[in-house]
This record gives sequence, structure tokens and C-alpha cells, in this order.
Amino acid sequence: MNSLLDTKQQFIDFLKGKKRSSATILAYGKDIDQLVTYLDKTGVKAPVEIKAEQLQSFMEKLSKENYTAKSISRKTNSTKTFFKFLKSEGIIEADPASALEHPSFETKPPRIFTKMEYRALRDVARGDLRMSAVIEVLLQTGVRIGELSKINVEDITLNENSIVYIRPEEGSSERTIPLNKPAVEAIKKYLEIRPESKNKALFITKTGRALLVRNIRTAIDRYFRLASIKDAKVNDLRHTWVSSQLESGMSLMMVAKLAGHKRLSTTEKYLQYTPSRTSEDKIKLEEL
Repeated sequence: MNSLLDTKQQFIDFLKGKKRSSATILAYGKDIDQLVTYLDKTGVKAPVEIKAEQLQSFMEKLSKENYTAKSISRKTNSTKTFFKFLKSEGIIEADPASALEHPSFETKPPRIFTKMEYRALRDVARGDLRMSAVIEVLLQTGVRIGELSKINVEDITLNENSIVYIRPEEGSSERTIPLNKPAVEAIKKYLEIRPESKNKALFITKTGRALLVRNIRTAIDRYFRLASIKDAKVNDLRHTWVSSQLESGMSLMMVAKLAGHKRLSTTEKYLQYTPSRTSEDKIKLEEL
């Protein structure tokens, strides 16, 4: 009889075989570990012993421990995916997770900077040429912070058709994004003071090491405080870019392509926060 620990590992191996991202695999792994620990304490050792009531009790326990509805919904999804896998492999005959329902929760709208916040952030960073360039690239291209940390000097082309090339790595879609004048000027100024280094990374430390995501996030959070921008996260720079491109009249398809969105529906969600585009694009989408 298969044990819960064995089947959990089989599930992880299955996800790896499907080439799911490491972040997704890690999240599923943690969720299922938590479920397995709970079931083990109740005396359940194998998948075939699990009842729907036990899974429901686990979710209720999470709620009592003040997990958010969004977090419980994610764990519900992990649980459902796990048991679908077990059934597809013939490890269980009936799926006890099929009756689980996702808790309802309200999705917060994306945090989009006001024009004043936009200007304030750029202004407070002007004295730091490296961080000024980092912020400009994020604001003017909409790249993810992880993508920005992996940009190499050779990925930047600065001429009459300036671009940044995003490599097709985990979590990133291969694409080329135009660089506007503010981004080009900020990058040029930074390159003038960039330390000499064999490191290919565009953004590096004073000792020549690649600037890590955590370093970038910490620095930008500091500038949020200096600019008096409250309740902001680095990813809000990306939200702001998507919204501003739609507001400027760029097509939904083009914004999705440049943003590296895997689904057009991800880009479409921003339309409700872009009043000038809402009616027009809803009509176009209905015609597709």
C-alpha cells in the first residue's frame, strides 16, 4: 500500500516531468507537506484511507489558524491537484477532494501609481545612478524584478532602435521590449559609472557581483519610503506599466506580448482599471 510520503514524492516528480516552474513545485510541495503532517497526526498513513471529511477538517483548521481565504484557496487547489494525480495513477479509486470548495475572497485591484507617485519615485532616485536606471527600466518596460536581475549588458541595444532582450528562462517568456528615451538616458548614465567587471550582468554591486533580487527589492522599498509612497511593492511598477500602455492606446495583444503574459485574460483584467479603454476593448474581445 502506498504511503502518503511516497505518493507526495511521486506527485513532485510528476510536476517536474511536466516542467512546472520551481516556484510552483515548491508551493505545491509545502502545501501537501502540511496536509500530510495533519493527516499523519490523525492516524492516516495512506491515500486510500483518506475521507472527504478529513480534508474539509484540514481546511477548517487552517481557517481557525487565521490563514487568509486566498491562502486556503491555494491550498485547496494544491490538494485537488494532488488527488487528481493519485486517481489518474490508480493509487486511489475515488477522489475525496472533488467535493472541496474554494473559499470566496475578494481579489485586490492592482496597485497603479498616480502621476504624482510616479514622478516622486523617479525624483528621489536621481542621485543614485544605478537605482535610477533600475527603476526606469522597471517603469518603462514592465519587466519582472527577476527578469531585470538577469539582464546582461549584451542584452541591451542602445541606438535609434533601443531595445532590451529578455531571455527565455524559467518564469520568463522570450521577448524584445523597446526602450524609450528616459530608460535609454538612465542606462547610459549608469553605464558611465558601472564598475569594470567580467560579470555580464547589467546591474552589479561595487565589487562586481550581480545585483540580486533581494538587493533590488530592498533598495526600491527604501525609495518608496523616501518618496512617501505607501502600501507599494516592486511588482506595482509592472502593474503601472501595463495600465499606462493600455491607457496610451496600445493594443491588448501587444501589451500582453511585451509583458510576457501567458494568457491574454491576464492583460484583459487591467481594462477595468483603464476607463478610456474599457468599452472599446470589451466590444473587440466579444467579436473574437
